[in-house]
Amino acid sequence: MRDFRWPPPPDGGPRTYGPGPTAPRTGRPTIPEPPTELVATPHGVRLERLVTGAGEPVTIFAHGLGQGIATTRPLGSAVDGTKVFFQFRGHGRSEAPAGPWSYQDLARDLRAMADLGQANRAVGVSLGAGALCRLLVESPRRFEKVVLFLPAVLDRPRPTAARERLTDLLDAVDEGDAAAIAEAVAYEIPAALRNTPAGWAYLRQRVDQLTRDGLAPALASLPDQVAVRTAAALAEVTAPVLVIGCQGDPLHPAEVAEQVAAALPAATLHVYDRPGVLWTHRADVRDRISAFLNA
Repeated sequence: MRDFRWPPPPDGGPRTYGPGPTAPRTGRPTIPEPPTELVATPHGVRLERLVTGAGEPVTIFAHGLGQGIATTRPLGSAVDGTKVFFQFRGHGRSEAPAGPWSYQDLARDLRAMADLGQANRAVGVSLGAGALCRLLVESPRRFEKVVLFLPAVLDRPRPTAARERLTDLLDAVDEGDAAAIAEAVAYEIPAALRNTPAGWAYLRQRVDQLTRDGLAPALASLPDQVAVRTAAALAEVTAPVLVIGCQGDPLHPAEVAEQVAAALPAATLHVYDRPGVLWTHRADVRDRISAFLNA
């Protein structure tokens, strides 16, 4: 019987039990994280930033709750021009001012980084998609093109599963328990891929980053909040928007993606038929986003 264990085996590959392949496994090494910088913002919160690429257009990428630059970068691998990645408050090396925080605070972080980087396009993932929707309500014409990947919230709080998952992760990070962090993060990987070299590499990178940088406790209140008061507030957005959702993901219900797309006048909706799309459809997601933004 195969099983999932932490810490990872010394050879970097999956540890198996009972009958199965016995050849050496080197696994896939964790890619070193590139150097980032802390940037001062007009609202007084220093945020961590990574800029890659060069020239126009400039696209800003906003990550999900408990995620960060490393997990967002694959979405921009084929996007033309300059790419600006950053960490919201309470994530990575970004500062964590006194809470509680709201989506308006996150939208303020996103706007500051977009303005400083002169971004004219934006990609928001999960929490980042919610912050981007909030920014668009306040400034409907701020971006020329927008991608909302796996939106998790609009005008209704996130489901109970999201609150429970975040609580487990925050508790594990607060205790500095690498095994508990790995268990919480493992849910981000499809079950069939957890005991593979790619799954272990992802776990190592996430656990290393979370044990090093932590997560701010003030993030705990965000799943109970909404990004906008009413979906109708997005009616003023005229920019083309690509909305990407998936079926079967309790943290990112397809119904939210459908609601967001219906609220945006120039939206295109694509819904994958199963969750874990960055594992099972990574190339298609990358090509779909780059084709939309590069056109």
